[in-house]
Amino acid sequence: MSKAAANPTRLRLIKIIHVARRELGMDESTYRLMLGNLPGLDGATSSAKLTIPQLRLVLDGFKKRGFKVRPKGGPGKAGTRKMADDNQSKLIRHLWLELHSAGAVRDPSEQALAKFAGKMTKVGSLQWLSSQQASQVIENLKNWLHRIKEGADDE
Repeated sequence: MSKAAANPTRLRLIKIIHVARRELGMDESTYRLMLGNLPGLDGATSSAKLTIPQLRLVLDGFKKRGFKVRPKGGPGKAGTRKMADDNQSKLIRHLWLELHSAGAVRDPSEQALAKFAGKMTKVGSLQWLSSQQASQVIENLKNWLHRIKEGADDE
């Protein structure tokens, strides 16, 4: 792999360009046509060999078409907190995902799980649960899963 291909800035720009293409609903041929018609790209129809300044031109072209670059959410970002990683929280999460796999839970997200646990314990996040509250949530999820499995056996 060449040094240019391994440049993290270049790779990040290419990823953003492909996200923009997908979000704007642009098919492959329209994307290549757009690239070919952008001034400064010398008729290139692929981002693979473009330089960083050329990739920025492509990204600007997508921005003119309505694409907005959003910061990637994740650990360490403002407004997010680290997931609880104690054993009880891991078991709660496991049971929740098992219920999702069984079709009983529609939204497998951490937010949906916290909302479910919060209705029961009046606590807004798994990491704030006391050991007793976590046990209450675990037992509730186990009972729910047991009822689901019993219902499946009856059919």
